[in-house]
Amino acid sequence: MTPLSHYLIFSSILFAVGLAGALMRRNILVVFMCLELMLTAANVSLVAFSRAQGTEGVPVYDAQVLTLFIMAIAAAEVAVGLALIVAMFRARRTVDSTSLNSLKD
Repeated sequence: MTPLSHYLIFSSILFAVGLAGALMRRNILVVFMCLELMLTAANVSLVAFSRAQGTEGVPVYDAQVLTLFIMAIAAAEVAVGLALIVAMFRARRTVDSTSLNSLKD
């Protein structure tokens, strides 16, 4: 069985990559994917803590159910976010975040 620390290290690396990508990239699509990567890292750590909490070999499935709800909400977020990005691209002809400095147009 894999120890909890391995899952947490993996989750923290995943979160760090997502955070670095969200802060350093200018393309809105890449920033959006990095935000989803950070959400996935949080889900991994949530499930890892849930598996570690199990008593007498019986895992607790509360976090897995919560993770499924989070994934469903993330799917809806992706649909809305991509629609907004497509609308911004049609209006401005770019997905560069530095050129999006006003809410008008």
